This record gives sequence, C-alpha cells and structure tokens, in this order.
Amino acid sequence: MDTRLKTILDRLVMGVLVAFVVGVLLLWYAGGEMTESATRAIGRPPLPLGARNVTFASASGALIHGWMTNGTPGQGIVLLLHGLRGDRREMLGRADFLHRLGYGVLLIDFQAHGESRGSVVTFGSLESRDVVAALQYLHHEQPQEPLAVLGVSLGAAAYVLAADGRAKVAAVVLDSLYPTVDEAMAQRMRRFVGPAAPLLAPLLVMQLHPRLGIDPDKLRPLDRMDRVDAPLLMISGARDPNTLSGRTQAMYSSAPEPKELWIVPGAGAGAGTGREDLQRDAPADYEHRVSDFLARYLSKS
Repeated sequence: MDTRLKTILDRLVMGVLVAFVVGVLLLWYAGGEMTESATRAIGRPPLPLGARNVTFASASGALIHGWMTNGTPGQGIVLLLHGLRGDRREMLGRADFLHRLGYGVLLIDFQAHGESRGSVVTFGSLESRDVVAALQYLHHEQPQEPLAVLGVSLGAAAYVLAADGRAKVAAVVLDSLYPTVDEAMAQRMRRFVGPAAPLLAPLLVMQLHPRLGIDPDKLRPLDRMDRVDAPLLMISGARDPNTLSGRTQAMYSSAPEPKELWIVPGAGAGAGTGREDLQRDAPADYEHRVSDFLARYLSKS
C-alpha cells in the first residue's frame, strides 16, 4: 500500500476513534446533567395564598418541603405535583384557583428538587415515594378531608408509578403525562438537539442503571395506567411534539373507568422547552374542566 494512502487511512481511523470517544464522553456528561439535583432556594409562600411551610419524611430518603393551605372544611384537599426539574412554585397558578374555590392545597418539592434535598433526579423512581409520603401526611393531618391529586409531567408520572404503595384518593388529574422515560428525556433534549432528540434519548436512558441502579423498564407510566384506582381526568396538548395524541390515547385507553380525556387544541408546542403549561395555554377552559371534575368526585367522597 502506498505510504501516503496508509497515512491518510490511519488518520481517518484515528479521527473516527477520537470522535467516538468524544461522543461517548459527551453523552455521559449529558446524562449527568439530566439527572443532576435541581435543588434551589424557594422563599416564602405568596401572601394571598395564606399557606404555611410544612415538612415530612419520605422513603426516598429526603425531607420533603412544601406549602399547605386549608380550605372550606369538608370540601377536600388537592395535592399538587410539579414537573421535571421544577419546584412547587410552578403549581402556584393551579393552587390559586383551587384555593379560591374553597379547596385546601398541598404543594411539594420532590426529592432533589426545590428545597427537598437529594443527589439525583430519578424520573419518578424515588419521586413516586414522595407521592406516597405526601398522601400519608395528608391522611394523618386531615383525616376527615377527601383527597385529590393533580400532577404535571414528572408529577403525573410519579403518581402513576406509585401504584404499589399510594393511598386511595377521590380523584386524579394527570396533566402532560409522558408514556416512558425515553420520551421524557427526549422532551428535555429537544431544545438542545432538535429532531435528533428521539434518537439520542435511548442512549441516555441506557445510563440509568449504571449511574443510578434504576431499571428503565420500571419507569413506564404507560404500563401502569391500569392501576389508576381513582376517577381520572387526563389532559394533554394537541401540539405536544413528544407525547403525540396516539400515545396519550393509548395511556388513556389502559386506565379503568370512570375517566375523561381532554386534548387541549393548539396547546403543547412548547413541550421540551421548559415553558409548557396547559393552564397558561387555555386558562379559562383548564380551570373550568378541572374544577368541574373535582367538584363531581370530591363531593361524592
């Protein structure tokens, strides 16, 4: 072989190897960024909400921090569960309108989010234990009150994944629920790598076991929908580029009756940007549908 050609081939092979190693390292770094703790200072609750600070222990290993406000006695309490890498403040809009309607509300920070300590975000594995702990806390503190849950994204997934240990509630609202952890990661990556996100997400999901000891097959809300043991209102954006309407319909179809599905027209285009909020996209309809649903089932409890 010509010496010059051999040199070119050697350099080409070396370049491919270097690119492969760099790619692996970048994916490993990205995996660390995705699971890195999202703790931050929260501050005091807004005065109009009239909430107080609460803390309780969770089997996730964290002391869970939150805000709680009482409502009209006997009307019920709604547990509000925030999205991936967020904190309780993103649920303030929902807390405000529910409190105005007379419901008590409990807003919490999941482990490794907000003011609740934790070393890693686990896409529902540990966060599901926080749901169990929050419901136990409410049953202990307000045993006479019917309970409901409203979860968004990670919050919705954590409720579904908590099927083995959670207390029964009178109603549940699942907002922007993702079917699998693969799709959750793709949603977060979309703003960085665009259309390549669904291709790269499985490579990040493969890291969950070696990094965290978590089996990705256990982070599939799609497979647990048949264990939603409460009247269900499921909400999704019609333009959510990741959780497409067919996937939402598949999850909804797996859930037992009674159940309702609302696909919000034109909403969800911001999915993956960190700005998605179906209440913001359709505030009047959102508040009407959620309040009507809760009133029907909490009043029966």
